[in-house]
Amino acid sequence: MSVQEAYAEVERITRREAKNFAYGIMVLPREKRQAIAAIYAFARRVDDVADGELPLEQKRARLDELRAELDGDPSDPVFVALRDARERFGIPREPLAALVDGGLQDTEQSLYAHFGELRGYCEKVAGAVGLACVPVYGSSDTERAMTLGIALQLINIVRDVDEDRRLGRVYLPQDELAAFGVEELAPSPEFRELMAFQAARARAHLAEGLRLLESLDRRSALCVGTFAGLYRETLDRIEAAGFDVFGEKMCLSTPRKLAVVARGLVR
Repeated sequence: MSVQEAYAEVERITRREAKNFAYGIMVLPREKRQAIAAIYAFARRVDDVADGELPLEQKRARLDELRAELDGDPSDPVFVALRDARERFGIPREPLAALVDGGLQDTEQSLYAHFGELRGYCEKVAGAVGLACVPVYGSSDTERAMTLGIALQLINIVRDVDEDRRLGRVYLPQDELAAFGVEELAPSPEFRELMAFQAARARAHLAEGLRLLESLDRRSALCVGTFAGLYRETLDRIEAAGFDVFGEKMCLSTPRKLAVVARGLVR
């Protein structure tokens, strides 16, 4: 398989699977867009294994295989594209391996005692994406790239409380559940107060992480600002709905997403 065929495949995966990422990277130059799609496709591969239906031991074995493939001679289109992107943009191995560590953690840990523990998890599954992407964007601001990734994961956690519960996972810190008097994950005044606290934390991380834009060229800044804006709008709508995250999953419509892209282009 040629490198361009591999890139075509990871872009198809990104268009099909990425709910917000795809709308951001559409504004990038082709080489950068392809590289970000390769990173996304690898992260998607890890998530699909960690969240899939294989028995735990098979999940762990498959995740270890994905880590090993980072150093192999690839034939899989995701790894063909990722290898070329790593060579082209100097994407380090460490954050890609950290994504695998995060997937493994999901097979081993389902509760988080406090935010320090949760942050460590977020660094692996989302901050690592920021660290992998930042050289493609052309910045060395790894601290804010990490913070931005954590912010987006915190928004995912707010949105996906019920879905994660069905997978047997609770990412809301246990000490905070206790402090707000939340005894079960169900609508209540106490749950809404807890979720407002979580949303405020996510917004604080987002504000700090978005300072990354100061170090980016215009199109890279538009890309990052677009998908971050989509996450922020999702959080705004969840808050406006009283943090009722137990019904239909909150998703922005395609016209709404395109409106966010258009706002960025106007700016």
